[in-house]
Amino acid sequence: MEVCASYGIPHSQFTGAGDGRWSALDRAKAIAYLAYSRTVCDSCGTRPEEWDEQAGGDRFAYVTETHRCVGCELIAMEQEQVPEGPEGRGVKVGLRPRKKA
Repeated sequence: MEVCASYGIPHSQFTGAGDGRWSALDRAKAIAYLAYSRTVCDSCGTRPEEWDEQAGGDRFAYVTETHRCVGCELIAMEQEQVPEGPEGRGVKVGLRPRKKA
């Protein structure tokens, strides 16, 4: 469903069973996927139910791990150079590919 959402296509078309028109089942799947995806934490990718033992979750189902992203490291280093106060408000630091000579 994530691929379907990304491309804006019905699930039946993705599976090769449809003609590109949105069936009632395709719409129901899309709405269910949207509702599900809205419960997923943007930061860690888990849902509250996964942690709630009363809902069948397991508080110890996940373990933490660390990794270093060089791109994020570069962004953090540059962000440290952004001035504080009014002159730094709204400044966003991102990455773009370096132009090849």
